[in-house]
Amino acid sequence: MTLHDLLGPLLEPAFHLGEVPTTWAELLGFVTGAVNVWLVVRQNILNWPIGIANVILLGLVFLDGGLYADAGLQIVYIGLQAYGWWQWLYGGTGRDSLPVTRTGRGEWAVLIAAGAAATALLTWTLSVWTDSDVPFWDALTTALSLMAIYGQSRKLLESWWIWITADLVYIPLYWYKDLKLTSVLYLVFLSLCVAGLAAWRRDHAARLDPAPVAA
Repeated sequence: MTLHDLLGPLLEPAFHLGEVPTTWAELLGFVTGAVNVWLVVRQNILNWPIGIANVILLGLVFLDGGLYADAGLQIVYIGLQAYGWWQWLYGGTGRDSLPVTRTGRGEWAVLIAAGAAATALLTWTLSVWTDSDVPFWDALTTALSLMAIYGQSRKLLESWWIWITADLVYIPLYWYKDLKLTSVLYLVFLSLCVAGLAAWRRDHAARLDPAPVAA
């Protein structure tokens, strides 16, 4: 039994971009993904349940497209999305009050080391055990995304820079893999990430330098 037999309608074409079919899973992933990032920019806690739906849909798209590390990443994302949801609810001084903070030097060192190790391990795994034709790029974007989602779950300002870096690789990668709509989605993500960086930076600055209260 093939993947298409198991998943049925979600992997059927919803429409075509030129001669390239776009599945229902990719279309729904586009919609939920755009809504998810918009909610993250606004620090709205509903981004987490929408995000869980998004990663399930994109997991199907990536598995069908032969992006095995990205497909596996979506499974990890479900756990990280749940962790982020809990952090935003209870990780601050009160419900839904986790503040935006900066990434410390020690945290950066750990993130970079973990990201480099994950990229190397995944590249080797994909090269040896799968038929992936983009093992390094699949591994790199997976590692960057894990770093970014960790930062997002803790409201670290620099998580937006990691997302921006990942998106700059994802856009041509998905276009090359004929996931045209997903490539466009990540172009939308890129613009939302720039907006998110600016919004979170303003929020962080406002917390450090609150306006004086009128007498």
